[in-house]
Amino acid sequence: MQTVRDLNDLRAAVAAFRADGARVALVPTMGALHAGHVALVEAAKRPGTKVVASIFVNPKQFGPNEDLARYPRREAADSRMLVEAGCDLLWLPPVEAMYPEGFATSIGVAGVSEGLDGAARPGHFDGVATVVAKLFNQVTPDAAYFGEKDFQQLAVIRRMVADLDFGLEIVGVPTQRDDDGLALSSRNIYLDDEQRAKAVALPRALGVAARAIGRGDDAETALGDAQNSLLAAGFVVDYVALVDAETLAPAPPADRPRRLLAAARMGQTRLIDNIAIDAD
Repeated sequence: MQTVRDLNDLRAAVAAFRADGARVALVPTMGALHAGHVALVEAAKRPGTKVVASIFVNPKQFGPNEDLARYPRREAADSRMLVEAGCDLLWLPPVEAMYPEGFATSIGVAGVSEGLDGAARPGHFDGVATVVAKLFNQVTPDAAYFGEKDFQQLAVIRRMVADLDFGLEIVGVPTQRDDDGLALSSRNIYLDDEQRAKAVALPRALGVAARAIGRGDDAETALGDAQNSLLAAGFVVDYVALVDAETLAPAPPADRPRRLLAAARMGQTRLIDNIAIDAD
């Protein structure tokens, strides 16, 4: 696996891939890699495809009271994991490569970025859209892979790609989970043993609510029951919401694809999860 930190070196490496007739797939990350990221690389590894992973802890998507300073950074371990997964190139841009002096551009994606995490974390999705747009322009991939755990983020990126004519495929990869069902996340390491044991209430509550809604039970009752289950487990709940899986509009009709999303805090750690609604 090549590792590059200079934009000119990145472009030269990607040009060499294309000169050999390869497609290029991008897996953007903020590091602190786990099996969920490995699944993205593995999904991108197709015949004739070179996989580029990026690691950049993006300051523009952290709020003033969020965990930028303590966000885990472990370059050596992440590099080893990417090598084992079969990644071909690691792009490790410094902050000045992403946001040079005088940088003044921000990308906002209306609609899908509003509400849910957009309401809880003002400016977060502007930071996501801006850095992802830069990565797309730097790597010029044919496809980019994102986890469905960050479902609103995925919707924002899909909308941006469609609106700005990026001309690349966005692939959502199913959420990877621990054996007890908790979605894998770089922030899970912040949970102590007691909190980690309680955190499994999040996917369990969503699963119960999703099954109830899927068989036609009252959605508001199911959402309320899920929220009460989370509160009983010790969570502080930001939201439990049923949305249209494409537009993220609330209260979608049953003949539309639907998604159940939640965000809640266990101690100081904010966890998110989601599950598709399948009609029985």
